[in-house]
Amino acid sequence: MRFDIITVLPQLLKGPLDHSIVQRARDKGLIEVHVHDLRDFSSDKHRRVDDYAFGGDAGMVMCIEPIQKAISHLTAQREYDEIIYTSPDGKRFNQKEANRLATVKNLIILCGHYKGVDQRVRDHLVTCEISIGDYVLTGGELAAAVITDSVTRLLPGAISDETSALTDSFQDGLLAPPIYTRPAAYNEWKVPDILLSGHAAKIADWKHEESLKRTRMLRPDLLD
Repeated sequence: MRFDIITVLPQLLKGPLDHSIVQRARDKGLIEVHVHDLRDFSSDKHRRVDDYAFGGDAGMVMCIEPIQKAISHLTAQREYDEIIYTSPDGKRFNQKEANRLATVKNLIILCGHYKGVDQRVRDHLVTCEISIGDYVLTGGELAAAVITDSVTRLLPGAISDETSALTDSFQDGLLAPPIYTRPAAYNEWKVPDILLSGHAAKIADWKHEESLKRTRMLRPDLLD
């Protein structure tokens, strides 16, 4: 799988993409991650990629020309399943969307910045807009890293125990149940007896009930 990330701050992505599961997946050849500096596609002698908004609104706006050039440069080389724009008013990113994106081959992620992008980018150049939450970040780089990490860990071979990703929170629409490890007793805090019973069916039932309980308490909206 290939990720092409277009950004005005490529240095912000070095940490998240060069460690842990994403780096291991790159080392295994499961994914390619290419970060492109949008300023390389600017025709301005100062490499500017933003300008003032028409209508007198506050804040700078990412210009359409360098974005169109960057996307055209990439799409001339291969087909892309999605061209994603990271925006606070995009579709909310969730596990279902991560699962969907994990089935495709090539993705472009355009990182928003400043006040946002010229609306013509949204109207004509991107195929999908994604938000990682109802808040505003300085730029879309962290959102791009979140999407890349979330999708990568779902790919076969990305994590050592592939079944682990299938039992994560949200995979079945519920929060994950409580988990425990050794020691079975610490001070006066004990692991529930059912988990030590070895009875697989009863343990599965307990986990499901605990998932329901946690979801009702912490995220009742998931049960709507």
